[in-house]
Amino acid sequence: MKLTKQLASLCKPLGLPCLLSMSLLGGVVQAEDAPAPVVKPLPLEEIRVFTEVFDRIRQDYVEQVSDEQLLEDAIRGMLAGLDPHSTYLEPSAFSELQTHTSGEFGGLGIEVGMEDGFVRVITPIDDTPAQKAGVKAGDLIIKLGDQAVQGMDLNDAVELMRGPAGSELVLTIVREGEEKPLEITVVRDVIRVASVKQRVLDDGIGYLRITQFQVNTGNDLKRAMEKLEAETELKGLVLDLRNNPGGVLRAAVDVSDAFMDEGLIVYTKGRKANSELQYKATSERLTDIPLVVLINQGSASASEIVAGALQDQGRAVIMGVDSFGKGSVQTVLPLTKERALKLTTARYFTPSGRSIQAQGIKPDIYVAEAEIKLRESGNFIKESDLSGHLENGEDGSEDAVTDVRRIAETDYQLYEAIGLLRGLAIARKVTEKAADNQN
Repeated sequence: MKLTKQLASLCKPLGLPCLLSMSLLGGVVQAEDAPAPVVKPLPLEEIRVFTEVFDRIRQDYVEQVSDEQLLEDAIRGMLAGLDPHSTYLEPSAFSELQTHTSGEFGGLGIEVGMEDGFVRVITPIDDTPAQKAGVKAGDLIIKLGDQAVQGMDLNDAVELMRGPAGSELVLTIVREGEEKPLEITVVRDVIRVASVKQRVLDDGIGYLRITQFQVNTGNDLKRAMEKLEAETELKGLVLDLRNNPGGVLRAAVDVSDAFMDEGLIVYTKGRKANSELQYKATSERLTDIPLVVLINQGSASASEIVAGALQDQGRAVIMGVDSFGKGSVQTVLPLTKERALKLTTARYFTPSGRSIQAQGIKPDIYVAEAEIKLRESGNFIKESDLSGHLENGEDGSEDAVTDVRRIAETDYQLYEAIGLLRGLAIARKVTEKAADNQN
């Protein structure tokens, strides 16, 4: 009770209720007959300084600032002194975080960019309101509803395009080949952005790119693998985690689990008991084909969990350059329906006990980004140059060669990954044949 009275005396000149100051300082008010908890003494001198600064700003600052604003600024200041990833989430930031982690939002369903002050449609997403309404890639959006977009920031334009499902937005579009601007009415809907993209590269090499780890990334990965396997007989797989900033921890565990049969994936350590967790592989892996994981300096957090787990468990070859080195876990603690605290609560460790914090994942094979220019080895005459030569008789071989050359010139790291997977596939085939011959 003595401590409570001391705090009350500090708060009284400011007109603040004592309960508020107790909440801010982590104090506990208890009945006198209750057993007193063992707590560290509060730094009364620092509290006195805080209240004095608060009062001076309220009375003497050149412009009037509300008590609510000052207290929110004080919260931001406390968090700013911790680490770069602990922060106070205001309504807009909290909503944006929920959108990123869920991968769902109310909107039109188009990927856009800025061009000459206008919004250019890169592509409408399949089966979304924008595509159904007739929006096409290359369209130039000059108005969103009644607002002209020229000179508007891209983030502001995107915010205008988002909104509740069922609401309408009229897009004024300039389209090549049309004499007059078009007005297209689009009814917003819930847009779900898949976090995994897939395609088949040369000679049975599959390619998976995870852009961000969201709640549904594990399921997206399974669907992407099914599509790849339906297109070709896979001999190897590239998992591209370059420039992936991370996301949901559970999604990183799901992705790692998809390529592992058993073993530890990641564990965390923190001050509180509930922050010490272990995650292990729980199900049969999707495939056992050779796997190369691409990382770079933009691969962080959840990306590093996946790369570290697959590296330590010997499931994949990690290729690229050292990753970002974010080895801390953030917990989102809701304060109200609209505000939350994102607080660093633990560090995570790879199966072998490595802390990635400020170190990153080091690739098994170091391959820096590079630009290369391929050229022919000389003006030698080949069979295909001879008049009347016989045709090969197989279609598509030239397209495959051209595609590999294009990858070599545009994405050297991916080109090296393809080369490694080809070698692993050949070695595997030779091993299998040798085993068959012995039997």
